[in-house]
Amino acid sequence: MEVISLQSGSSGNCFFIRSQSVQLLIDAGISGATAENRLRDCGFEIRKSTALLITHDHRDHAQNMGVFHRKYRLPIYITGKTYQAARRSCNLGKVEKLNWFTAGDTLTFQHVSVHTIPTPHDGVDGVAFVIDDGRRRVGILSDLGHAFDGLRDVLRSLDAVVIESNYDDELLENGPYPEGLKARIRGPQGHLSNREAAQLVCEGIERLQWACLCHLSGENNFPELAETTHRAFVGPHFPVHVAPRYDATQVLKVH
Repeated sequence: MEVISLQSGSSGNCFFIRSQSVQLLIDAGISGATAENRLRDCGFEIRKSTALLITHDHRDHAQNMGVFHRKYRLPIYITGKTYQAARRSCNLGKVEKLNWFTAGDTLTFQHVSVHTIPTPHDGVDGVAFVIDDGRRRVGILSDLGHAFDGLRDVLRSLDAVVIESNYDDELLENGPYPEGLKARIRGPQGHLSNREAAQLVCEGIERLQWACLCHLSGENNFPELAETTHRAFVGPHFPVHVAPRYDATQVLKVH
C-alpha cells in the first residue's frame, strides 16, 4: 500500500491510500485543486480515486466534500449524522451520490476492506478508519478524543499508522488559549497529546513499519517537538514521519 498525507492540521485534512487499483481519499478539508495538484506531484490522479470517506463533520475535515464529489465525480461515504451536521456547518452545495454507513460498519472496495471505528471526539458521529487490503493494515487515526477502550488493540493489529499528535502538554498549559478551550482539547472528547500518541504507537511497535504524526496544533506543538517526544518512547531507529500543516508528505509505502 501507499499512503500520503496531503495536508493535516486545523487548516485542513486530507489523506490518500492506494492498494493496486483501489484509491481512497479520506476527508476533504482542503480544496479540490490543492488535493489534485499534490497528488499529481506524487504521481497519482485524483479522478482515478475510488471513493471519498469522511471521518466527521468538522470543517477542517468535511468542508470541501461537495467539491470533490462534483468536480471529480467521487462517491462519498459518510454517516447520516455526520452529513447532516456538515450541512449545517459547511456550504457543501449539491451532492447527488451519498453512500451511508453506520459507525462500526466495514466497507468493501474490491479487495480492500475499510473498518470504521467510532471515536469519542466531539464531532457528531466521528469515526477512524483501518484500511485492510488482505496483506497489510493501515490506520488513519485522527481526532480520537482520548485513548478509548479497544484503541490499543487496533494499534497492535496495524502495519502502519497515521495518528494524531496534536499538542505538547506544557505548550498547551502555558499558551494563550482560554481555559475552556484548553480543557476541551485535553478532555475526553478532544485530541491526543504527543505523549499519549507516543504511548499508543509503542503498543504496536513490534508490527508497525512506520508512524506518521498528523493534526499537529499550530499553537501548541511543532514538528521537531512531536518527533522528539515520540523518539523518547520508540527509540532512534523506528521510522517516524510528521505530516506537514500546509503540504504533503512523501509517498509512504507499506510493504
